[in-house]
Amino acid sequence: MILNISAVLLFGAASALAVRTRAAGGAAATALFLFGFFTAGTGAYEPIHNLVQAAADALAEFGD
Repeated sequence: MILNISAVLLFGAASALAVRTRAAGGAAATALFLFGFFTAGTGAYEPIHNLVQAAADALAEFGD
């Protein structure tokens, strides 16, 4: 039996584990980098980008 796991799912789980355990080693940094890299290549990029942009715009308006 072959099990296919998405790279985004795999690195997302590794990132969640690294954040949960507060790991600060090279493996945790690599997992977080790869999660971001693979997430950027999916359809999740646009909604995440829009959310971060809206938050940045709200903070900029709040500061004025």
